[in-house]
Amino acid sequence: MATPSTPTAAKSPTVPPRSVLRDLTFLRLWAGTTASGLATWALPFVLGLAVLHHDLGAAGLGLVLAARTVGFLVAVAVGGVLADRHSRRTVVRWSALAAAVAAPLLAAGLDRSLVLMTAAAALAGAGQGACRPAFQALTAETVAPDQRQQANAAMTMAVRSSTLAGPALTALLAAFLDVWSLLLGIGLLWVVAALVPGKGKATYTAADPAAEPGPRPGFRAEFLEGIREARRHPWFLAGLSALVAVIALGYSATSVALPLISRDRYGTEWVLAAAMTAYTVGALCGALMIARRRPRSQGWAAFAGLAAYGVAPLSLMLPVHPVVVVAAYAVAGIGIELFNVPWFTATQREVAPDKLARVSSLDFLVSYGLAPVGLALIAPAIDAFGVTPVLAVCAAACFLVPAAAALVPSSRHFARTAPPTAD
Repeated sequence: MATPSTPTAAKSPTVPPRSVLRDLTFLRLWAGTTASGLATWALPFVLGLAVLHHDLGAAGLGLVLAARTVGFLVAVAVGGVLADRHSRRTVVRWSALAAAVAAPLLAAGLDRSLVLMTAAAALAGAGQGACRPAFQALTAETVAPDQRQQANAAMTMAVRSSTLAGPALTALLAAFLDVWSLLLGIGLLWVVAALVPGKGKATYTAADPAAEPGPRPGFRAEFLEGIREARRHPWFLAGLSALVAVIALGYSATSVALPLISRDRYGTEWVLAAAMTAYTVGALCGALMIARRRPRSQGWAAFAGLAAYGVAPLSLMLPVHPVVVVAAYAVAGIGIELFNVPWFTATQREVAPDKLARVSSLDFLVSYGLAPVGLALIAPAIDAFGVTPVLAVCAAACFLVPAAAALVPSSRHFARTAPPTAD
C-alpha cells in the first residue's frame, strides 16, 4: 500500500538559493579575477604610453604584444593540464606570480633592452594564460551547482568592467605616474590575483592513490585525454565551432572595418569610441540579465544570443545613422554574454570535474588562438574584395553557424541528456 504523502512536505515552498555574493570564498575569487582582468587590459595601454614617451618603438610594441599572445596560447594548454593534476588554487597562485614578476622586468627593459621586454611579455602572457582554465575550474570548486550561473555572470561582469576601467584608470594615473611606475602597479595587481583567492572545495581527487605505483601519463597524453572528454559532449564541439566562427570572422571583421567606416563614412572617431563602449556596456547588461534567468531551452537561447553578434557587421554594411551602429554593437554585447554565461555554466556542470581545466583550456586555446588568424586575413580580404562583401559574408556566418550548431541534438539544453521537465 502506498504511503500517504505528508501535507506539509507536499506544500513546502522551494527555497531560493543563497546569493553567491554573500559567499566570502567566492568574493575572494571574484576579487582575484578582477585584479587579473585589470592587469591584463591595462598592460597594452601602458605599453602604448611607452611608445608615446619614446621609451619603445612602434615595431617594438608589436613584437612585445605578439610575444605576450604566444606566451598566452602556449601556457593556456599547459595550465589546463597542470590545473587538473594539482590544486587549482596553487596553479592560480604561481601563474599570477609569474605575471607579477614579468612587470618589473618589462620596466627594466624600457628604452634599454627590447630582448628583455619581449621575454618579459612572453612570461606575462604565460601567467595570464595559465590562470584562465584554473580560474574556470576553481569557480566550479568554490560555488554550488545552483549558484554557478550567477557566479559566472559576476565573473564576466568583472572581465567586462576591466575593459572599461583598466584603460580609463591607467589614463588617470598616467597624469601623475610615469610608465615605469605604472608597470610596477600592474605587477601589484597580479600579486593580488595570486594571493587573494582562497582554496576551493575540491569535488574530485586529482591523483588516484591506487594508481600511484604505475607511471603517470605524460603531458601530451593528459592533454589528449582532455580532447577526448570534450568530444564526449557534441553540444560543446558545436558551441566551440560557432564561437570560433563569430570570433574569427564577425569580431575580426568589425575590429578592422569599424575604424575605417568611422573615419571614411562618418568622418569622426566618435562612432568608433561610442560603438566599442556600447558593446562593453551591452555585455554588462547581458550578464545582469542572464544572472538569474533560466531559459527552458538554454542552449538554443544561448546560440540565439551568439548569433545576435551578426547585427554588428550588418550595421556597418548599410549607410545608416551612427546611432544605429552604436545600438547594433550594444545588442551584440548583450548577445555575447547571453551565450558566454550559460556556456561556462554548462561546461562546469557537464564535464568530468577532473578534466574540467583541460576542456576549458581547449575552449580558450581554440577561440583565442584563431582570433589573430581572423584579424590577419580580414584586412587583405577587404583590400581584395571591398568592405561590403566581406562584411556580408561575416554577418552571414554569424547568423548561420550558430543556427547550424543549434541543430545538434544535445545543443538544445547544453547537455547530453535533456533535463527533467518541471511539474
